[in-house]
Amino acid sequence: MSNLDMGEAIRLLASEKGMSEDDLLHVLVDALASAYKRRPGAADEVVVEVNPSTMEFSFTAYDLDEDGQWVNERDDTPKKEELGRIAAQTFRQVMSQRIREVERDRKFEEYANREGDIVTGIIQQTDTRYTLLDLGRVEALLPQAEQVPYERPNPGDRQKAYIVEVRKTAKGPQIVVSRTHPGLIKRLFELEVPEIADGIVEIKACAREPGHRTKIAVWSNDHNVDPVGACVGARGARVRMVVNELRGEKIDIVPFSEDLADFVAKALSPAKVNQVNISEDGTAADVIVPDHQLSLAIGREGQNARLAARLTGVRVDIRSETQVAEGVPAGGYLEEQVEYAEGEWRENAETGEMEWHAADGSVISQSEWAEQEESSDDETGDDAAAELSDDETSDDAAAESSDDEPVAEATADAESTDTDESDDDESGDDDNGDGDDE
Repeated sequence: MSNLDMGEAIRLLASEKGMSEDDLLHVLVDALASAYKRRPGAADEVVVEVNPSTMEFSFTAYDLDEDGQWVNERDDTPKKEELGRIAAQTFRQVMSQRIREVERDRKFEEYANREGDIVTGIIQQTDTRYTLLDLGRVEALLPQAEQVPYERPNPGDRQKAYIVEVRKTAKGPQIVVSRTHPGLIKRLFELEVPEIADGIVEIKACAREPGHRTKIAVWSNDHNVDPVGACVGARGARVRMVVNELRGEKIDIVPFSEDLADFVAKALSPAKVNQVNISEDGTAADVIVPDHQLSLAIGREGQNARLAARLTGVRVDIRSETQVAEGVPAGGYLEEQVEYAEGEWRENAETGEMEWHAADGSVISQSEWAEQEESSDDETGDDAAAELSDDETSDDAAAESSDDEPVAEATADAESTDTDESDDDESGDDDNGDGDDE
């Protein structure tokens, strides 16, 4: 191969691997140095230089003295036929290995600064542990913990994901992506809302329960721009694109407010709030809502209140007007105080059974613990039965006593009834008489 053909081969290989010609020439020099050392009678050290324009190589050999210094510098450029088969194989192996290393480093540098960015990939394979996304030149790992519950990715589908971490491994960069990170919501809105990408509208806070519901608080730096309307879009077109990408996850967009009480009230939308009282330390909010808005403010399984608390950063206690009138304290009814014994559960290395190691040094197995619980339940049932029998005895006694004096009670009731009726008659006569006099 002539030097001209070799230069063209270097350019083609660099273009194919996505590398610069300088990087590929450095790889070529390292491979030639490794091949030179496999020659019989090769020097201890060698420096290989290449002329990029003429593609001519020179080998400068050195010997090592007792102190490890390079001595006896000389030109030891071999001819092509002198390298031999072993040196040629070494050159090919080192060349391939160095090219792979350069490719891995280049891919890592490409994605190392993209943490917090959004990527689009094609689902390659999926199992119970993770899902692989093909990003083109690299693959991204979507762990099970970062996947939305009940979302079933199908191989071949396109999917957007959020880069949470880029790791450098021996096999190349490992890109970990997420579908549950709140940052995915912000990046999706940046793609759909130009005002957010331009910095006119900001997403101040985001609270998310993946696969169910998300709340975001938006703020406008221009008083002429409505932040909520910009995110919703004409007829909801912009937010609909985000919802479709999230497979139907509901999104609530609320305006951000620097007034914490006002912000909490807006965060609980769509519920209407009558009053919000912020604690002195600013860590809790007592919210009072109409009776018919209580369930809406709390949400299904407390979801609306929980997301509002995450969005605002304060604890939200919701009470209805009736509860306030009845004197229910903020935070609801106080739970019964229960004292728990100090200790911890440990696994027995021999039997594999869990054991409770109390602070006083006593140890009890899980089966013995269960037996004690059952015995305590039985005793509780016996006590309840005894109480029930006592109640029945008292009821019987009351019945007997009531049977002893039925006539006296009836007579007293009759007398009182007659007296009341006579009084009513007299009063009625007086009234009628007064009416007639008038």
